[in-house]
Amino acid sequence: MNRVVQHPLHGFLGALAGVGILSVMDAVMKALVIALGIYAVSIWRSLFNLALTAGLYLPRRSRWPNRATLRLHIARGMVVAVMAALFFWAIGRVPLAQAIALTFIAPLIAMLLASAFLHEKIGPRSIIGAVAAFGGVLVIVLGQSQAELGHEVLLGTLAILGSALCYAVNIVLMRRQSQAAEPLEINFFQSLTVGALWLGTVPFLGFPAWPADWWGWVVAAALMSTAGGLLFSWAYARAEASYLAVTEYSGFLWAAALGWLVFHEPVSLYTLAGASLIVGGCIIAARTKVKVPGEVEVAT
Repeated sequence: MNRVVQHPLHGFLGALAGVGILSVMDAVMKALVIALGIYAVSIWRSLFNLALTAGLYLPRRSRWPNRATLRLHIARGMVVAVMAALFFWAIGRVPLAQAIALTFIAPLIAMLLASAFLHEKIGPRSIIGAVAAFGGVLVIVLGQSQAELGHEVLLGTLAILGSALCYAVNIVLMRRQSQAAEPLEINFFQSLTVGALWLGTVPFLGFPAWPADWWGWVVAAALMSTAGGLLFSWAYARAEASYLAVTEYSGFLWAAALGWLVFHEPVSLYTLAGASLIVGGCIIAARTKVKVPGEVEVAT
């Protein structure tokens, strides 16, 4: 067992960086889903992810994880597979900023789950920050309600809410997983589980064609997925899930900017007002005084 020094601020900054990288990946995935479809993109990205994480983990591993840790790896991998499939299908139909805003229900659910299952104490600043940020989400949703929603957007919205519920479970599992294994092991078994699930659909749906004009972007998405996952694993080993969950709100700023720059999706005054509340919530949560032990044991 390695002892990892608990440092909430370092964990918070690591999680913010992870959100930024994965937000850029979301924009790449939106373009890929529109061009290739969710099935082809998911198959090829999962294969590239698996090749990359295997190359990083297998040469360095000292031993295989025990049975309990392996079950945790598989459980989170299954949750991630469902979460990603729902989300990436949805962002092909819903504006990126709106999609990210809808996912912000996840950190609030995650804080409750972390309190119930990980016995983490939710600090008052974390609660205030989460409420302020969620108030920003409500402002954004109010602005979206002024626009006419089509059938595809409605289905996409429902898929995003389902993905948000999966992500809340994922956040809690990530904290437990980060205390049982190192980042490279976590990412390898996540990629292995997700890849196995997608390949299990091939006998029924067929193997997708090689994405000739898009393969470079698929590789880029896989690289960003791995980098973001490693940052999250590192961050969640150093701070509590209820504290880090609020960093997810910063993803909205990335989504609004990338949606406007890449996909020409307008940013309304409602969106700007909501973003201000979200940033304020993140700042409040980052100043939380968290009482944690000096070290926790992490399996190697």
